[in-house]
Amino acid sequence: MIEIEFEYKAVLASLEKLQHASADLSPALAEIGEMLVESTKQRFENTKGPDGKPWLLNSVLSTLLNDDKKNDRPLTGETGLLMDTINYQLVGNNTLEIGSPMEYAAMQQFGGKKSEFPFLWGDIPARPFLGVSARDEKEILDIIHDHFQAALS
Repeated sequence: MIEIEFEYKAVLASLEKLQHASADLSPALAEIGEMLVESTKQRFENTKGPDGKPWLLNSVLSTLLNDDKKNDRPLTGETGLLMDTINYQLVGNNTLEIGSPMEYAAMQQFGGKKSEFPFLWGDIPARPFLGVSARDEKEILDIIHDHFQAALS
């Protein structure tokens, strides 16, 4: 008969560290939140959505009616208010929210038709600025990996 002895204290200690790290993801989520805020703000500079597709340009009428349209770049008026209000918040230990408190943010993200929203002077094309790009996804996975790696150290 073969007898094998296994010292499991080190394994249990590592599993306990992982369990603790997974119960409170707030450090990793805060780092992810900071990264996503910067990535989202970069989209305003690049005028591209998270999928890499360029935003539609402002309409000619929109450009003529609004003096604050900087270089005819969508969502980048002189105030930069929408971009400046992009923020994140943690909800509990395991939830991250990112967005803007501006009332018009959803309209810019998803677009809208005058037929659905009579207060609009015309149709607004969707210009998605929120979301996770392929590069963001890789960075998120790296942050999560580092979070759990640190727990085991």
